[in-house]
Amino acid sequence: MPDPPKKKSPVTYADAGVDISSGDRTKQRIKYLAQRTFTKNVLSEIGGFGGLFKLDTVKYKQPVLVSSADGVGTKLKVAFALGMHHTIGADLVNHCVNDIAVQGATPLFFLDYLATGALEGEVAEKIVTGLADACRANGCALIGGETAQMPGFYADGEYDLAGFIVGVVDREKMITGAKIKAGDVLIGLPSTGLHTNGYSLARKLFFETAKYKPELYVNALKEKAGAALMKTHRSYLHAIQKLTAAELTVGMAHITGGGITENLPRILPKGLSASIDLASWPVLPIFEHLRELGNVEQDEMMRTFNMGIGLIAVVPADKFNRVKNLLERASEKFHVIGKIVKGDRKVIYG
Repeated sequence: MPDPPKKKSPVTYADAGVDISSGDRTKQRIKYLAQRTFTKNVLSEIGGFGGLFKLDTVKYKQPVLVSSADGVGTKLKVAFALGMHHTIGADLVNHCVNDIAVQGATPLFFLDYLATGALEGEVAEKIVTGLADACRANGCALIGGETAQMPGFYADGEYDLAGFIVGVVDREKMITGAKIKAGDVLIGLPSTGLHTNGYSLARKLFFETAKYKPELYVNALKEKAGAALMKTHRSYLHAIQKLTAAELTVGMAHITGGGITENLPRILPKGLSASIDLASWPVLPIFEHLRELGNVEQDEMMRTFNMGIGLIAVVPADKFNRVKNLLERASEKFHVIGKIVKGDRKVIYG
């Protein structure tokens, strides 16, 4: 007579690599970080099916919601190598804030998406701390997000981070670039470094071509290789708000992936181009070093990196002195980098 079949042990979600209990504990640890960013307009709690935000329509005659979504990209690979997880939250928030602020919008709320193979509570807390601190600095609420555990999809110790932001602007105060005309002045605000773009090329040049280790001190940069790549993507919100409040700009471009070459034409009306003087601002040492390491051609550099300019504001020539005085009073560094000319919606370098 055959032996009775052995009773199988029950298989759990944890056996498949997803520890729900650990994930719940982590969510409780980061819940308070998000709540610190809440404004009086937040009507929901962290953990619901959706974030609720009350729009204060009293402030706006014709409120227009402005949204954007983005990620940190392969800059995360540098963060993994360094074990540095607290700055990438600010990278993400500031990038998204800039994207809507250049259209005149004030940020209202932000949501994040964090996906990993196995959730490490300490790492998640560092990431969310960065998100929350940046949200508070930009005056927006971190009202929710998604933390996904996907074993087998991500390598051990790796994750992906993305975010979604919503802001608001009065319809009559939207900055679209439609009023840009020939003769307008181009004002460039400095970047802190690569921000969150061009990292696939930068990583190849640093870690494959030059064989650098992240902790190696690079004389040409006067700092370690990893530190040079991890400079935080800065927010331009406060400078932008000063310009828009005084109605001194007719167009703004956040210089992200594609560099000045591809981002500035996005706001140019038909029949206009931008003439850029490449000698008008000091290029940061990291860009010159990257160029030398790979013998990278100028056109490739200009459409891969921001080259030291993270934001460009288009200013009518007759308002330039007012802009100059405003930015100087705000201790905001800037460079006059060119002007608007007639052409076919492209950037002309000289």
